[in-house]
Amino acid sequence: MRSLPLPLALTARLAPVAVLATAGWALSSGPDTAPAAQDRKPPATGDRSPSAPATQAVTKTYAAAPAPCESLAGKTVTSLVPGAEAAGKEIPSTDTEVRRTCSWNALKGYDYRWLDVSFEVMESDEAAQKSYKERVADKSGGGEVPGLGDAAYSVVNLATEDKQQTREGTVVVRASNALVVITYNGSDFENRTAPSTDEINKGAIKAAKEAVAALEGGRG
Repeated sequence: MRSLPLPLALTARLAPVAVLATAGWALSSGPDTAPAAQDRKPPATGDRSPSAPATQAVTKTYAAAPAPCESLAGKTVTSLVPGAEAAGKEIPSTDTEVRRTCSWNALKGYDYRWLDVSFEVMESDEAAQKSYKERVADKSGGGEVPGLGDAAYSVVNLATEDKQQTREGTVVVRASNALVVITYNGSDFENRTAPSTDEINKGAIKAAKEAVAALEGGRG
């Protein structure tokens, strides 16, 4: 049996902190004498040097990607990918703090399912927002998923190769400075058709909700 092409695995809230400033010291002196060291007094509390430098530290809501293979409940995995091992298989990454992906796939009878859960942590909310918009622009024809992360988008497409249909759903979620990307697809090898759009879309969104909850739960 010819195997299906494997889908590619696709993840700081800027929290301003107190601004630090250096204040100058005022000198007090008598009418005709130089000020002694002990006569030097600090300025009033409200005084600030207009040229004092300011610094701002940036904190990130998410500093590292969570363990992707632990992001879904076992019953969710077995319902979406019948016959798959709940443990899944993590895809090697060059930087596991920034990007981690877990994959599940199985053929049960003539039905094939594949599921990827991917987390990508970026340096800022702005960077994540830019990446989110670029990914959504590349996948037209879908729609927003309300109530999921800061922004979420879902799309389902049907592909046919050698008369075999495969339907694939993708959900992209931005949560602060992180992206969560779900890829879920399936085929029926007996009649060469694919699962319905509704089945794939609902399955991908279900996985996305659990993955986002795992991201939020692992926040440091």
